[in-house]
Amino acid sequence: MTQNTDQEDDGNPKFGRLLIVLFAAVVFCAALTWVMGVFFPDFPNF
Repeated sequence: MTQNTDQEDDGNPKFGRLLIVLFAAVVFCAALTWVMGVFFPDFPNF
């Protein structure tokens, strides 16, 4: 009966951190696209 209940959820924090990083990357790309659209609306035709 030597079960470590603390080690039982070892994979979940890594998956949660990966999910947060992926969500932050999507938000960053969306913000970058919005900034490029607002500040450089006619980008190829400078």
